[in-house]
Amino acid sequence: MSDTIFAKIVRREIPADIVYEDDDVLGFRDLNPQAPVHVLFIPKRAIATLDDATPADAELLGKLLLAAAAYARAQGLAENGYRTVINTNTHGGQTVFHIHVHLLAGRQMTWPPG
Repeated sequence: MSDTIFAKIVRREIPADIVYEDDDVLGFRDLNPQAPVHVLFIPKRAIATLDDATPADAELLGKLLLAAAAYARAQGLAENGYRTVINTNTHGGQTVFHIHVHLLAGRQMTWPPG
C-alpha cells in the first residue's frame, strides 16, 4: 500500500473519525468539511486516481459508491439529497492520491460547487 495519509488511516497509524467500515471500504469525516456532513469513503486497497483504475477495479469502485449511499440512507440524508464527488489529479482538485469519494450533505448544494 502507498504511504498516503489515507493509507496510514487504513493501517490505523493515525487517528480518524471513522463512521463506516466494511471489508473493502473505510469512511471517515473530512478534517476540512465543506458541508455540515462531509465524509470521505476510501478503498482499503489503494488506487491512486480514478484515471489509474482498471476494469478489474470496477467492483471496488462500485462498493465505494454503494457505501456512500448506504451511509447517507442510514443517516437520514437521502430524502433531502447529497452530493458525491471524486476529484481526479491536480487540476481536478485531488490532493491525496488514494482514490476517494466525498459525500457532502446537510445543506443545499449549488453548481458550480461552492
